[in-house]
This record gives sequence, structure tokens and C-alpha cells, in this order.
Amino acid sequence: MKQLINAPETVVREAIEGLIRTNAHLQRLDGFPDIKVVFDKNHDKSKVAVISGGGSGHEPAHAGYVGRGMLAAAVCGEVFASPSAEAVLAAIRTVTGPAGCLLVVKNYTGDRLHFGLAAEQAKAEGLSVEMVVVGEDVAIEQPGLAGRRGLAGTVLVHKAAGAAAAQGASLAEVVAVAKCVAENSATLGVALKVCTLPGKEPSDRLGPGEIEIGLGIHGEPGHTKAPAMPADELVGRMLSQIAASHFFGPVNKGDQVVLLVNNLGATPPLEMSLVTQAALSKLEGDLGLSVARCYVGPLMTSLDMAGVSLTLLKLPAPGTGQDLLQLLDWGPVGAPGWPAVPAHLNPDASRPAPVPGGGGAPAAPARPATLSPSGQVLEGAIRAAASAVLRAGAMLDQLDAKVGDGDCGSTLAHGARAILSDLDTKYPLNDAAATVWQLAKSVRHAIGGSSGALYDVFATAAARSLKEAGAVEATPQAWALALRAGTEAVMKYGGAWRGCRTMLDALLPAADAAVASAVERGEGAAAVAAAAAAAAQAGAEETKSMAAAAGRASYVPEEVLQANPDPGAVAVATWLKAVADSLSDVA
Repeated sequence: MKQLINAPETVVREAIEGLIRTNAHLQRLDGFPDIKVVFDKNHDKSKVAVISGGGSGHEPAHAGYVGRGMLAAAVCGEVFASPSAEAVLAAIRTVTGPAGCLLVVKNYTGDRLHFGLAAEQAKAEGLSVEMVVVGEDVAIEQPGLAGRRGLAGTVLVHKAAGAAAAQGASLAEVVAVAKCVAENSATLGVALKVCTLPGKEPSDRLGPGEIEIGLGIHGEPGHTKAPAMPADELVGRMLSQIAASHFFGPVNKGDQVVLLVNNLGATPPLEMSLVTQAALSKLEGDLGLSVARCYVGPLMTSLDMAGVSLTLLKLPAPGTGQDLLQLLDWGPVGAPGWPAVPAHLNPDASRPAPVPGGGGAPAAPARPATLSPSGQVLEGAIRAAASAVLRAGAMLDQLDAKVGDGDCGSTLAHGARAILSDLDTKYPLNDAAATVWQLAKSVRHAIGGSSGALYDVFATAAARSLKEAGAVEATPQAWALALRAGTEAVMKYGGAWRGCRTMLDALLPAADAAVASAVERGEGAAAVAAAAAAAAQAGAEETKSMAAAAGRASYVPEEVLQANPDPGAVAVATWLKAVADSLSDVA
């Protein structure tokens, strides 16, 4: 099993040392390996100390929550193993002053026993110590003697109780806050992949198409196995189960809740945002709840588990004595694991701003009712070029499959179809510059990846050159200079040049040939296009002998490249030849 560790038995100690070295307010007790306590060396002992902890593997919990406004100390066990009572007692002695200490403990037997024993020992020494056990799991309606597990909702207890303590609340008041949060929270988790312990092989408990719903944070099996399902369906099922749980109490439309979307360790940010959107839509839509705050991120993980847990905290009604929102919002927080970005929802999220229009292109291009002679020629050239690219699509894909990812023809075909579709209604063909602006827009909307960007840059720069030339009906000289301007823009922004085995190996000789024909020799449009097409064809053929210096082909062995021309250069030669043929027919 590949893991970024040195040895399983040193993982926790080395991780603690790394955390402390990057956070100046943190310090550890000199008790390794038996006592692994991280504490805030700036903690004010005249205020209540909030302490938590448990087995490691849940980072940033618990040491990542040590700091101003959250925990005064965290007691770390080995991975998924409760710390000893001796370690807990050491933490209590380190940070507890006259104001006393609150122990926040997740509901696991080992944690309850060791934290409870340490609390009794500390009380015997004359210290004021209270303990609140958090068990907000709603996976099992009748959990039995062990009770409900403590999950990600514990982090909200840390935050609210820590903020109350930081503002000078008494021990009794801090305990009341912690109990209020714990008693009004509910969490349900889902795993797509089981976590892997340090030095161990991955579990095969879940098949490729299976997920587990209602699991804890220690790799134990979930309450239910189910087939993988779309995120909206899964999130809806989870939230409905939370809202219906008798532990959570009745949920009425209009109730205010706090949502915590917790990454269990290895869920990509993209999926986390998608799950958050699904959860907010379900809560505010089907359930009719008001989401006052939303926290998203890896807050209580399970090593490298892929999955999420959803926590709801039901806020007390106004006037009941607990302003939990004020405590959750209180800051700044000095704990490195707490999200730095405020958890307020964005009121403008459903009102996207309009896309600004550009000043250079026509605001609403449209096909003229009657085409001028030059407009008819331009339409024929564009139609011929796009049709040629469509016909060459399969051939270009075959070439690209040998030197790249095999989609050059398919990608350019998307653009060709968009151009042909827009050509009949959107292109102001009597105005050359405006038409090429619109052609760039068609490409921009239809082709993704680097090919789309390069052709967009090419057409946009060419359109600007035509506009600067000033004539609505562009001359052969203006078209040749536009071809050069577009080519130079591709070279500037694409980072390649002649000889790199790219589309530029066809474009550059084509542009040079066009300028020589039109500007230096004063030839007509058909001759200019023919010269450009012939030069592009020769340039594309020359790429067989070139080593690739840009694009995906730069990773392909040289002997493979030498047998095939560059598909991007071949595509350029293809559409330039089609333009030349179209103009020769007119001539």
C-alpha cells in the first residue's frame, strides 16, 4: 500500500510535530509517545478551558481545533484509539485555571472511560471539571447500550463552546452551550470507499458499484449498503432520514438550521460543492427549512475515506436563551482547522450577473437580407472550409490517435457544425471583419480545450486586423495580413513556433505565402488562397520529420511521430485548400 508515511507506529507523533511547527501558538507536552497533548500556549487560564480529543485519523480534529475561540488543548490517541486517562489528565492540568475545564467527548466507550477517569482524578485534585458527551449519529434508530456515535457535529460543539469560553462565560454557561449544540445536532454519513489504516492494505468491503450509508468515522461497516446513485438522490435520502429521526425532533417548515457538509477525507472539492448545492436545494426546497449557516470541508475525517457526512444543527427559537449563531460566528478563530471563510450563504447565488458584452464585436450580428458579391464569396469559402473539416474528421482522429489523445477531428468537427449552423442566420457576411468576429464566437462556444482556444485566438486577431484595415469588403491584401495577424497571435499565446510540430507548421508558411502573393506581387484572391494552401500542405507534410516540442505529442516516442504528420497542421491544410478551391471556382 502506497502512503506518505515513514512507519505506522510514528505517524501520529510526526504529524503532530508538523502541525506545531507551522502554527506558532501551538505547543506539545513532553510526553511522547504515551502523552500526545497539543495545547494553546496563549490560553488565558482565567477563562474556561475547553478540551477534546480521541483517536487520531480524523484530522483536522482534534489538534487542528486548538486555538483562540475553540479548544485550549487536544489529547491525541493513536489512529482510531482512545488516548489514555494519564494523557487527558496531563492536558487538564496544563490549561485549567480557576474558571475550570469542559471536556467534550465523542460517544465511544474508550473515550468516555478515559476522559471520565481523568475528570474524576482532576476533581480529586480540586479542579473544576465537567464533561459533555456528543452522540449525534442518526444512522440507527435503536442504537442499543453503546448509544449514538459522536461524529462531525462534535466540531460545532467545539466552536460554540469555545467561543462562549473565549467571551468569559462561566463553566456552567459553557456546559449549557455544549449540551444545547449536542442535543440539537444530527449527522449521517455515506462512504464510497472505506478508509485505509497506516501500513495496511485497502479494504475490499465495498464493491465497485456499492456505497455504505450510516457509517462511523473508524472504518466500521455502515448501517446499510446500497447501489451507487446520483448525488441529488443520495443527499435527499440522507437529509430525509435526518429530518425524520426521532432523535432530532420534529422539523417544521421555516425552522432555522445550520448545515455542515463534511468531507470524510478523500472526496474531491468538485464533488463537495456539488453535494453542498444538492443539500441546500433539498433543505430550502422540499423540507422548507431556513439554512442560517453552511460549513463545508474536511472537518472530521476518517483518514482517506471517500465520502461525506451531513450534519444539521437545529437552532433554538429566539428568546430561549442560547444565541448559537453569535457563538458560531464569533472570531477571529485561531485554530488552523476551522474554515477561515465566513459560513453565511450568498444571497446573490441565484442571481447571476449578466455577461458583459465586448466593445469590438457587433452587438447582434445577423445575416443580411441580400448578400453583396463579396458576401456571397465569403459565405462560399466559409461553408467549404467547415464542410471539409467535417469530412476529414475521422481521418484526423485516426492521425491523432497515433500521436495524441485521438480527438482532434471530433473536436474540430464540433466547431465546424457550429459554424455551418450559425452561417445561415448569424453571420453579417457583407462585412468581413464582423463576420470573422462571429466565426470566432461560434468556435468559442463549440470547441473546448486548447484547440478551441487557439482557433478562437486566431479568428479574433484576424478579425481585429480586418477591422483596422477599414474596408467592409476586405481586399486580398487585407485577408493576407489578417491571416498573418491570426497566426502571430496563435504563436504568442500558444507558446509554440515553427518546427514544434503543431498547427503553426502549416499556418506560418501559409501566412508567409499569402503575404508574398497579395502584398508583394499584388495577386488576386484566388491566387493568394492557392499559394497559402500549397504552403500549408507542404508545411503539414514536413511535420513527419519533426520532434514535437508542444502539446500531448511531445510525450510520444520519436519513431511514432516520424511515421505520421501532425493532425493539427493537417487540419489547417485541409480547410485552407477548401477555401482555395472555393475561390478558384468563383474566379
